[in-house]
Amino acid sequence: MRVAVVGAGAIGAYMGACLQRAGADVSLIARGDNLAALRSRGVEVLSPRGDFRVAPHATDDPAEIGPVDHVILGLKAYSYATSGPLVHPLLKEDTTVIAAQNGIPWWYFHGLRGPHEGHRIETVDPGGAVSRVLPPHRAIGCVVYAATELDAPGVVRHREGTRFSIGEPDGSDSARCREFSDAMIAGGLKCPVEDDIRRDVWIKLMGNVAFNPISALTGATLAGMCRHPGVRELVAALMRETLQIAAALGCHPDIAVERRLAGAERAGEHKTSTLQDLERGKPLELAAMLTAVVELADLVGADAPTLRTVNALGDLLGQRLAPRDPAPREPAVREPAGAGPNSRE
Repeated sequence: MRVAVVGAGAIGAYMGACLQRAGADVSLIARGDNLAALRSRGVEVLSPRGDFRVAPHATDDPAEIGPVDHVILGLKAYSYATSGPLVHPLLKEDTTVIAAQNGIPWWYFHGLRGPHEGHRIETVDPGGAVSRVLPPHRAIGCVVYAATELDAPGVVRHREGTRFSIGEPDGSDSARCREFSDAMIAGGLKCPVEDDIRRDVWIKLMGNVAFNPISALTGATLAGMCRHPGVRELVAALMRETLQIAAALGCHPDIAVERRLAGAERAGEHKTSTLQDLERGKPLELAAMLTAVVELADLVGADAPTLRTVNALGDLLGQRLAPRDPAPREPAVREPAGAGPNSRE
């Protein structure tokens, strides 16, 4: 099985390293100091489950790799529309695209029977730009329940969690999902094939939609937000509104708001990925995690007043941070990644 990781940051390099350890033929696409380290020393994984090092092929030129069976996207969601030059040389007729992203994915309504089947979510697929680069029929849904970060170029610190839930957008039990799942499991990870991957999308999103924007606006950690009575209720309101939108779309995640809050509080003084991006001067990934949810509220006619208020504040923050004369950027690598529903984000 041949796998290419586009954006070998913390989560992408971790997945690639585990697959390489299991015997898959893995290539990592990276840049800068990270690429130099990957070429010279491979990937070093530091984990409470045991440290290890592997040396997959590393390059900044996807044409050097050629067509593969599976492409793992370790990029930020806002980079998907411009990822064509990195992804297209890796594709053959049946290549899958597995996006390790937070928030609402561009393929959300692909294969979803009902009144909204095939509907395009403008926030995450503006003008169809993402679907043209990453056709939804190639997508395998993926929800990450693992916490990783780059300690240094080529050095991934795995904090906790090994679950990567995957599933077909149409809910089918496909050979391509089974192949990828088997390889991930052989590499020491949990990779269940879900018959409704959207449930996992909403469970993860319950945390992202609330903790990520509030942390960026306040600078607070997960435990700090949960300990503050007023903010705790604000987070709970955001989660409740999010679950109402999910239900209106026919999805009913089986998790209580209080359980989600308790899991986040146990994570302690952890900074969300959005707060870490803010502190590093990187663009914020709030569109897929928050603005897309407001767009879905409009679609189903939900009031969602708390979501709309926090989204307006997040949008204003994003405008303040946006460069006045933005230059074209290379696709941004996702690092670090959030964790699961009972721990970090």
